Amino acid sequence: MTFTVGFDLDMTLIDSRPGVAKAIDQVGAEFGLPLDGQLFATRLGPPLAQLLTEIGAPVDLVPALTKRYRELYPSIVPHIVALPGAEAALAAVRDRGGRVLVVTGKHEPHARLHIDALDWKIDALVGDLWSAGKADALRTHGAGIFVGDHAGDMIGAKAADSYAVGVTTGPCDADELRTAGADVILPDLTDFPRWLADHRPARAALSSPSGE
Repeated sequence: MTFTVGFDLDMTLIDSRPGVAKAIDQVGAEFGLPLDGQLFATRLGPPLAQLLTEIGAPVDLVPALTKRYRELYPSIVPHIVALPGAEAALAAVRDRGGRVLVVTGKHEPHARLHIDALDWKIDALVGDLWSAGKADALRTHGAGIFVGDHAGDMIGAKAADSYAVGVTTGPCDADELRTAGADVILPDLTDFPRWLADHRPARAALSSPSGE
């Protein structure tokens, strides 16, 4: 029976910190603002406008900063790599006959650039969604499991009644993920294929007609 596993993108499947930090630093320099790209990159997950405000960008300039960042973004894609275990985790789903869904807060055209650059075979991509806002996409695609690195991902998974798998490769530690609703926490995606094969609640999720 077909099942679907959803994955977040930034800091779950890819390590976008170096490229993102560089782009934010460039945007700050162009606008004469002391934006801290390194700080920005430690907070990946929430929407771009929210993160820009959190690192001190003037609210009235956020639309212009967002526009310029998005213009620069394609140039940093080649410098962003997959996190350990990412490709094997996607393959583990497909090898079991499952569908791979990526649901991310990243601007969807930029997310697609990464998928294409890494030559990953996925079944669906939905971008520009954050926290509980991911639930509609997870439900629409029947994702019984959602894997993410941020508390917001766990909130989205639980809002969709998906099994929430947290990985501690992003800004949130195990306690934060657990508090947000994680059903299981893995250090990174290298453990995911074993978990998918062996974890009893996962098998139950995979056998359900609704994927829940």
